[in-house]
Amino acid sequence: MKLLSSLEEILLLTILSLGKNAYGVTIRRKVSEVTEKDWSIGAIYDPLYRLEEKGYVRSELSDPVAERGGRSKRLFFVTTEGEEALRDHQKVRNELNSGAAGFIFNES
Repeated sequence: MKLLSSLEEILLLTILSLGKNAYGVTIRRKVSEVTEKDWSIGAIYDPLYRLEEKGYVRSELSDPVAERGGRSKRLFFVTTEGEEALRDHQKVRNELNSGAAGFIFNES
C-alpha cells in the first residue's frame, strides 16, 4: 500500500485536474488557489521532483513556446503508479473518515 503526504496528494490531484496544461506555474497557481496559501515555485518543484523519483509522475519538456521567449515548459503527468498511490491513499482516507465522521462533522 502506498501512502502519500498531504502535499503529494494535492500535487497529484492538481496535475490530473490540469491535464496537458500541468507545468510549474499552473500547478503553483492552482495549489495556491485551492489551499488559499501563497506557494513559492520551489515549494512546488521540490516535491514534484520527489514524486518523479518515486515514479508517481513523469515530466517532459514541451516544444518551445513563443510567449516564453522560445523556452520550453516542463510538463508533468501522473503515471499509473501515481494513480495507484492515489487510490490506495483514498481507500485509507475513506475508511478512516467513516469511523471519524461523527467527530469531524458534528455541528454541536
